Amino acid sequence: MSVLLIAALSVVFFVIAYNTYGRWLGRRIFELSIGATCPAEQWRDDTDFIPTRRGVVFGHHFTSIAGVGPIVGPAIAVFWGWLPALIWVLLGSVLIGAVHDLGSLVVSMRSNGQTIGDIAGRMITRRVRILFLAILFMALIIVLAIFGLVIAAVFRMFPEAIFPCLVQVPIAVLIGIVLRKTGIGLLVPSIIALMLMYISVIYGDVGFLGSFNGWAASWSTITWCAVLLAYCYVASVLPVWVLLQPRDYINALQLVSALGLVVIGLVTAAILGGPPVEIDGEMTRLPLELGAPAINDAAVSNGAPPLLPFLFITIACGAVSGFHCLVASGTSSKQLGHEPDALPIGYGSMVIEGFLATLVILACCAGATLTGQEWSALYTSWNAANGLGAKVNAFVMGAGNFVAATGVPTSVAIALMGVMVASFAATTLDTSCRLQRYVIQELAAALGGRRRDGRPGFRPLHVFTWKHPASLLAVILGLGLASMPASGNLDDWSLANAGTGGLILWPMFGATNQLLAGLAFMVITFYLWRRGKPVFFMTLPLAFMLLIPAWAMIDDAFIGSRGSSFIEEGNWILLGFAIATLLLEAWMIVEGARLFPKVAGLLEPPAAPPFGRHQPTATASSDN
Repeated sequence: MSVLLIAALSVVFFVIAYNTYGRWLGRRIFELSIGATCPAEQWRDDTDFIPTRRGVVFGHHFTSIAGVGPIVGPAIAVFWGWLPALIWVLLGSVLIGAVHDLGSLVVSMRSNGQTIGDIAGRMITRRVRILFLAILFMALIIVLAIFGLVIAAVFRMFPEAIFPCLVQVPIAVLIGIVLRKTGIGLLVPSIIALMLMYISVIYGDVGFLGSFNGWAASWSTITWCAVLLAYCYVASVLPVWVLLQPRDYINALQLVSALGLVVIGLVTAAILGGPPVEIDGEMTRLPLELGAPAINDAAVSNGAPPLLPFLFITIACGAVSGFHCLVASGTSSKQLGHEPDALPIGYGSMVIEGFLATLVILACCAGATLTGQEWSALYTSWNAANGLGAKVNAFVMGAGNFVAATGVPTSVAIALMGVMVASFAATTLDTSCRLQRYVIQELAAALGGRRRDGRPGFRPLHVFTWKHPASLLAVILGLGLASMPASGNLDDWSLANAGTGGLILWPMFGATNQLLAGLAFMVITFYLWRRGKPVFFMTLPLAFMLLIPAWAMIDDAFIGSRGSSFIEEGNWILLGFAIATLLLEAWMIVEGARLFPKVAGLLEPPAAPPFGRHQPTATASSDN
């Protein structure tokens, strides 16, 4: 019953946190106002800016931020023991992650929907804008490469997930068109979409579809990456209502319902035991118990790096993630029609993601052993736990065992969990491409891509202020980084081994991701400081999220506590990423520290209109 007790107490903790700390932030600190005009109305263009129902925006936001990060990270981190991982998820999500997400969303909404990088230029200095956009640019290249590789790996490991994931695209487009043209309520389309997706999971590997899945699973990793990123290009340039919003919304329905099944399965397994298994010729249900140690004293001796700082970058999504500031300020802020909706979407989504990470911890430490397998067999060493197969399999098998305890066939339960992982990753991938498009456009404009008066000029970078060239550059760079060979040395590259070394990007993903959170905290702190608002609750998260990822990045580049350092490996690409990111961070911190004492109570310059816009279509809101 200890597993069920942990899950129940976690729910209580998250509900209390949302209704106390979350509401205090919304009412007292950010003063969310129902009467404020949001960028979705003010700059409506029905492509990027479009006022949208809260439920649809929530679906987009939650599925975009909850990629495979809150699954893979906790699945690795339990190697140190389930207790450190659980504490970091609980405290990190409500005190750091949700504050970061809500703040990024609100600041962007009050800055004409600008991305957090563009906002940094007004809050701090113009140089900081360039620095932040450059960091975002590098981070998103890694995100596009990582998530493309993860989806490709999931498809190759779980072929039964391929057709259900692919069929979501035409379903989403159909739902988007129906909602757009008819204006009907969400209930009926939601039920139909959910039924179709579950039917695709149950029957999506039968007959011809099974053959199709097997054929598609034989594609090389880099082929899948190319196909996925080509899809992302299309998704990033279409109006959000055509594909992005409806796909994320129906994915949210499927994912939340799947999580509901996991919870029901957890309760069932805690009371009745796991799915029936044959032991000594008899069918029996094994009790649900935590098979992992609370604290693994042998972690370091079995190859794990020190818990500090690496726990806090291994679990990024699920506790705090800098990528979330890109979603909040890049897409969600352009779709919210009412300011108070920022609380459930910004703070609430992060709390639910924290609960997802909690379920992952329990699935890996208890659910994966329900078939009689020992936890130590899954986590024999750090290298075993750190492999993609072990990460994904530990969760898919553990969560699948929970669901199978309710009587759902094990094959269907496993397929459902595989589809959930791939769907989470896919929604993050296409959102990331759109975000990278925004960053490239802003960076090109900042570096001289358009004239001071906003009119087109004959400048080399001007072409990248247009959405199609910017999106194309995003997918080309992401595919190029994903195609690295296993050695990380481009001299070893060939079509046969392209993409085999993509997972060496994972160390940089965690550190860069957390660093983005620290820099976003700096921007949010400046926003509050300039308005005379309290910032005491921001100082510790700000310092923590700047120090810890920099520490980890220095270790990865020069020391190698997680194995060989980038220098020892001769991995000059990642070494260059690490050094450039650290230098940009240091420069940005210096710029901020010099300015901070001088701007208390002084408002920043007003936000510029979005690209190609000059006059708002509605009266601007007052900035609190």
